[in-house]
Amino acid sequence: MAKIEIYTTEYCPYCTRAKVLLKRKGATYTEIRVDQDEERKKEMLHRAHGQRTVPQIFINDRHIGGSDDLYELEQTGKLDPLLR
Repeated sequence: MAKIEIYTTEYCPYCTRAKVLLKRKGATYTEIRVDQDEERKKEMLHRAHGQRTVPQIFINDRHIGGSDDLYELEQTGKLDPLLR
């Protein structure tokens, strides 16, 4: 199974949407809350090349982007191969 990391905040509908899709796929992930830890927020900004919005999703250390990007991968049939 792929290593999935999601940078989130507590009240984020896009974060929830991304997590729902991953759960539906049976994928496990590590959630990293950036609203509670400034160092993790800096880490996210560095890894996501300055992207400040959440979620920021990484699969096997590859930056996927946000919720819309994750759903686009699903719609084009490219998400399942990444999750294997």
